Amino acid sequence: MKTPMITRYEGGVHTDKLSTRLLLPEEQPESWKKVLADSVTDPEELLGILNLPKTLLPGAISGDKAFSMRIPRPYIDRMIRGDQFDPLLRQVLPLGEESEEISGYSLDPLAEQSQNPTEGIIHKYQGRLLMIVSGACAINCRFCFRRHFPYGDNQLGGESWKQAIAYIRSQESIHEVILSGGDPLAATDSRLARMVDALSDIPHVKTLRIHTRLPIVIPQRVTDEMIEWFCKGRLKPVLVIHCNHANEIDDHVAQSLQKLRQAGATLLNQTVLLRGVNDNAETLADLSHTLFDAGVLPYYLHLLDRVQGAAHFDIAEEKAKVLVNELMHQCPGYLVPKLVREVAGEASKTPIPIN
Repeated sequence: MKTPMITRYEGGVHTDKLSTRLLLPEEQPESWKKVLADSVTDPEELLGILNLPKTLLPGAISGDKAFSMRIPRPYIDRMIRGDQFDPLLRQVLPLGEESEEISGYSLDPLAEQSQNPTEGIIHKYQGRLLMIVSGACAINCRFCFRRHFPYGDNQLGGESWKQAIAYIRSQESIHEVILSGGDPLAATDSRLARMVDALSDIPHVKTLRIHTRLPIVIPQRVTDEMIEWFCKGRLKPVLVIHCNHANEIDDHVAQSLQKLRQAGATLLNQTVLLRGVNDNAETLADLSHTLFDAGVLPYYLHLLDRVQGAAHFDIAEEKAKVLVNELMHQCPGYLVPKLVREVAGEASKTPIPIN
């Protein structure tokens, strides 16, 4: 197995990061299930791995009680040791302020529970709907807008699975089904293949879209089996990844994304604008170029969904507009994502006018 040469954009120049070489036996990727099972869930262990001060531990324990920590080790490997402000760490390290109740933030900021017509289905927009395939995630991002979602009431198994398929079959306006979660790729390939087979038998469904973070945090998840059920059937495959910083894309991630693209998937990215992570134009430009080098187009730049526990990430809309204007001066138009906010009850994402 060879690792391809990829190019990364750094400060205005492109630099080669890899030479073509054979992977040694000890470098062969582990099973994604094994990597997932070996995720770090103890804040004290995380601080020890990263050589971070124990003064962070009380807040991390408090935040973990509000929303449990889960971080795969390949993702931790991309963090800078000894840096408590590392942009990847900041996305996943629990903090004490997550337990504070902040006015203007809610448990269900997008009012999804009122748009849940049958178990496992969220139907908000014309022509497409979400299937909650799995309540599990490979990584628990601290800004997750579904951190309070009742996944226990939305398990697609047994009769609820049949009801979900029947609902989609009855809605002839639905031409696109979006597999979501949690993270849909936390489910097994065999289970996902059965679901996709059932969706493929519904004539009015044309496109299969997956929203996922797994290829970013555990690139081993892009298996030959996944390529088969996702890219080789009747439905047009669209994969929307969630990447917020260029440091999340290492050589193995880029390799997995390129494999999906070569198999015919359309690859898009959604980014959440986060204070202390990506709230400057240079960081956003680096992300856009790095995504493009890996075969992914920037798609949306989201203002934070105001969920309880994530207020410390929020950025004012006016600052976001300034950032996107600066980004437009640094990148070609196709690498500038659309700035949007999701408003409960609206028929689509709400674009934020820049000028």
